[in-house]
Amino acid sequence: MSTSGPGATNLITPIADAFMDSIPMVAITSQVGKPLIGSSAFQETDVFGMTAPIVKHSYLVTRVEDIPRIVKEAFYIARTGRPGPVVIDIPKNFQEVSIEPDFEQEMDLPGYHPDIKLPKEELEKALPILLSAKRPAIYAGGGVVVAEAASELRELAERWQSPVATTLMGVGAMPENHPLSVRWLGMHGPVFANNTVNEADVVLAIGTRFDDRVTGAVKNFCEHARIIHIDCDASELNKNKVVELAIRADAKEALIFLNARLEAMGHPVKPYAVENRPEWFGIIEKWKKDYPLTYEKREHEIAPQQVVEELYRQLEGQDAIVCTGVGQHQMFTGQFFKFDKPRRFSTSGGLGSMGYGLPAAMGAHVAHPELPVVNVDGDGSFLMNVQELGTIHIERMPIKCIIMDNQHLGMVVQWEDLKYDSNRANTFLADPKAKYDPTHHTPELIYPNFPVICEGFGVKCERVVEPDELAPAVKRMLEADEAYVLDVMVPHDVHVLPMIPGGMSYRDVVLERIAGDGKGRKASDLKREIPSAL
Repeated sequence: MSTSGPGATNLITPIADAFMDSIPMVAITSQVGKPLIGSSAFQETDVFGMTAPIVKHSYLVTRVEDIPRIVKEAFYIARTGRPGPVVIDIPKNFQEVSIEPDFEQEMDLPGYHPDIKLPKEELEKALPILLSAKRPAIYAGGGVVVAEAASELRELAERWQSPVATTLMGVGAMPENHPLSVRWLGMHGPVFANNTVNEADVVLAIGTRFDDRVTGAVKNFCEHARIIHIDCDASELNKNKVVELAIRADAKEALIFLNARLEAMGHPVKPYAVENRPEWFGIIEKWKKDYPLTYEKREHEIAPQQVVEELYRQLEGQDAIVCTGVGQHQMFTGQFFKFDKPRRFSTSGGLGSMGYGLPAAMGAHVAHPELPVVNVDGDGSFLMNVQELGTIHIERMPIKCIIMDNQHLGMVVQWEDLKYDSNRANTFLADPKAKYDPTHHTPELIYPNFPVICEGFGVKCERVVEPDELAPAVKRMLEADEAYVLDVMVPHDVHVLPMIPGGMSYRDVVLERIAGDGKGRKASDLKREIPSAL
């Protein structure tokens, strides 16, 4: 809910975020009084017009009597079909009158038909394609999570004996510690995940939209595969990638149908074994061995990947929710924290909005106060909504925050290194008056001073500098019965690797860090052509 004018415009970023990531959301905004609409009155903004491209539906209330029906419709639209945001803009004078509401008003939504009849004939066409596979792969997106279809996805993988790669939004749809999981694919996904999907001969894409961060050069994505695409949103079918068989269906219902048909055809649930598909699984195991997720360990410096590894070590076996901001820390969390359930990794995927982590952690805590909630953030991203420390203190939310503090906007720094010879453009956050030495994090050179900021909000904060301080500090944070912030100093010259530069294919992957050397080297100079199994 927001006030008029700037309150409503401040909601535009979260509305866009919900739209991109298919999150059900109802935004109730205030508008100037109905007689003043169109007069450029104080704080008048065209919320309806501004949000039209980033919502499932918008309402400008013109009759106060319509509010019960509109609210009912808004929640229905937001939650059904492909979820998304709905805006209700309510004039101020309607908020100050008394009426006798009719809560039994019927919804009036001509043309909106979110219920999809299961297309059994189309799904039957998928079966011979699936069974023809010698190198199968499942490419699962956030739609599987939305449909609550994680168990059905796992069953299909075990019946079909197929490896599963998820998108970042689909993380947890397949347990990442399952032997059939190859984690997640895309720009910063493991080499073995990208190779598995791209070198498959049959790909089942379900609940996903062939986003550019996943496909890279879309014409080269899965170029040798027969692709079956299942999604509840007809507009996504054959939009970014033309496929052999496009099926509009609910992910859960489609998976239930396919599992039943495979069972009837004599394909039982089987545990993973290389012997089930010796050639294909043997190749994948070699990719895992040859191109593991790894990082450089340095003396007296805490690697950002090490922070996530330590958090995972101490939380392993617990049912925890991890939220992130946007940047390098987001990718490191996806790479080095293995999620075994859906809805345990909350991040801004499609929009990539910095500042997402702390508010998301607050929402996660309100929804699940019984679970530990940790926000893994960067110093730049954390500053975007640092004021919410006041909310978590006042509301007594025991949310834990880890700041990977490299004094830079790390992901932008990485792109500056890769493309612009390490020229910095407002990506250095430390005090410009200080002679900053990135290898010595002395207190007087660290800026901003997060322990002091947190103290001002009444939130406990601890700074960690040396590697041997990390594990006990994480332990203290997790065991605290109050909000707690760890300000972990990490080097700024660490890159998220592997990396497929934009517009390139999975075989043009960068595996080593590159920094400006005065010669203007680019990412393309260090790309590695991964040997193909085809």
